[in-house]
Amino acid sequence: MSKRCEICGKGPMSGNLISHAHNVTKRVFYPNIHQMRVLDTDGSVVRKKVCTKCLKAGKVKKA
Repeated sequence: MSKRCEICGKGPMSGNLISHAHNVTKRVFYPNIHQMRVLDTDGSVVRKKVCTKCLKAGKVKKA
C-alpha cells in the first residue's frame, strides 16, 4: 500500500531516532493514512487514501 495521501500528496518523511545515550539512527515518519470511500468531483463514489489532516480540514467529502 502506498503511504501517500491522494489529496495533498503527503508522504513518508525521514528523520533520526535518538536514544537516551544519544545514539542516532535513521527512521521513517509515516503519515496517518486511511482508505475511505469519497465523493469524487463528478459525484461518483471512489476509494482514496486520505490523510487525517485532509479529513479534518474538510478537503474531502465522505460518501
